[in-house]
Amino acid sequence: MSTSFTIGLVEERDIPQILDIYKPFVLTTATSFETEVPALDVFTKRVLQYARLAPWLVARSGDTILGYAYATAHRSRGAYRWNQETTVYVHPDHRKKGIARALYEKLLHLLTELGYTKALAVITLPNDPSIGFHQSLGFKNIGEMNNIGFKFNRWHNTSWWDKDLQDEGFIPGKLKPLSYIENNGFFSDTK
Repeated sequence: MSTSFTIGLVEERDIPQILDIYKPFVLTTATSFETEVPALDVFTKRVLQYARLAPWLVARSGDTILGYAYATAHRSRGAYRWNQETTVYVHPDHRKKGIARALYEKLLHLLTELGYTKALAVITLPNDPSIGFHQSLGFKNIGEMNNIGFKFNRWHNTSWWDKDLQDEGFIPGKLKPLSYIENNGFFSDTK
């Protein structure tokens, strides 16, 4: 069954539903290395802080949030500023409907438009579906970190992936502000 949805920038009213989507990943998986579900006020501050700096997208059907994707700075030193780490989560009732792909494709497009040069993904292993998903979007494996996260009384490895967002030899300039995508019609499509 197909689900129609729109993709847009996160709004504060979306955050409780986003946290509800995120909770099971914290409580039952090593997908997130967070070990405790953040309180709503803490999570709200986090989302709003990230959303001021880079795209934080939601897939919405009416008033229901189906999934979300966002980008965050990879590292804090200045020479890294053109790189973003990307993440996507979809509510279990809405998986296998193209929502994750639509969110990620929109996120990667927006990062490119803003002038970012590289998207990075970190996948807790094993996770063949996520690896296949990232490969299908053009991400390349750049290595693994062994025994890097301790959760559920055992060590977990991560696989690191990257995708070039600009042509080879691209010389980055000043990044466009987030208002550029808000003001230039990047959210007119419905899925």
